[in-house]
Amino acid sequence: MPLRETLNNTWDLIQGFLFPMLREEVGPLTPQHERLVVVLDLARIEALVQVWPGLPGRPPEDRHALARAFVAKAVLNLATTSGLIERLAVDARLRRLCGWERASEVPGESTFSRAFAEFAASALPSRIHEALIKRTHKDRLVGHISRDATAIDAREKPVKAPPTPETPKRKRGRPKKGEVIAKKEPRRLERQTSMTLAQMLADLPTACNTGTKRNAKGHTTSWIGYKLHIDSADGDIPISCLLTSASLHDSQAAIPLATITASRVTNLYDLMDSAYDAPEIWNKSRALGHVPIIDPNPRRGGKVATEAEVLAKRCICFKTSEDIRYNERSGAERVNSALKDSYGGRSVRVRGHAKVLCHLMFGILTMTVEQIMRLIV
Repeated sequence: MPLRETLNNTWDLIQGFLFPMLREEVGPLTPQHERLVVVLDLARIEALVQVWPGLPGRPPEDRHALARAFVAKAVLNLATTSGLIERLAVDARLRRLCGWERASEVPGESTFSRAFAEFAASALPSRIHEALIKRTHKDRLVGHISRDATAIDAREKPVKAPPTPETPKRKRGRPKKGEVIAKKEPRRLERQTSMTLAQMLADLPTACNTGTKRNAKGHTTSWIGYKLHIDSADGDIPISCLLTSASLHDSQAAIPLATITASRVTNLYDLMDSAYDAPEIWNKSRALGHVPIIDPNPRRGGKVATEAEVLAKRCICFKTSEDIRYNERSGAERVNSALKDSYGGRSVRVRGHAKVLCHLMFGILTMTVEQIMRLIV
């Protein structure tokens, strides 16, 4: 069944049956409550929540209700878990939508923390997001995938980089007789061409450290934390994400991210800015059957291209239609800003790669559902 028809049927079911039933059960619903109902209904978060009934000892708190509560935290853009608990205590409709009848049933902050650690260890929101994309895009042809990365500030100490051993410099020119010249270690992009996806992901650094970039005004800025790499489809729909150390260059995550995206959707064009202008990335995109459209970038340490040379290169690399297609890459910027402004991307209060990714993916999951529903609403 086509995606639009599936979404129309889902929306008719929500409007014609689910909303009226919930209004009779819990009372009038605000727009925020309705947003939460739509996200929970389409995401089907309960299907992948792990529960262990019948174990000895005190029974654990309802993990389904706790998972729904963390989705509600992303929908309401609440900065802290304590703020979520306070909201659940006073908002009876929100509390019942999550699965608790009385305020006394809402667990404490420590229980929320333990449940969140379980969700992070099992990558719950990432798995739900993957299942959602595969379910909604299995019969859909995506025109453009826009690839970009955004800085994620974290409240933890950066990991110090190990000192790099100094290699003795040799004199320029022809080597002496019998002199053995050590081969250069291949770059990460070169290694990735012969790696599996699991090997590429294991090779990427994930520790918290310091990142530096140049902003749109040409000023160099730094932050402590991580970097979130996102592939977005037409309609500003996040398809796949990777969280790495802040110091990792954007291009280093392009090939594994492209591999993940290709396993979830079928697309035609890959849109990337000048940070991804590398032969390995061009070749990977073509190997996947895509058309890469990448902004040209003068190599570091090389000659800075003149305006005439840039125009000449654009004439070679970009046709008129490709220039128009490259403008679609602005969707990646909208996804980055929406995650930070409306889905908790600026309020990271947890520590460690797994928990930070879990927090961000609850926001990505919520954003994905709402952007998919905007295709018909």
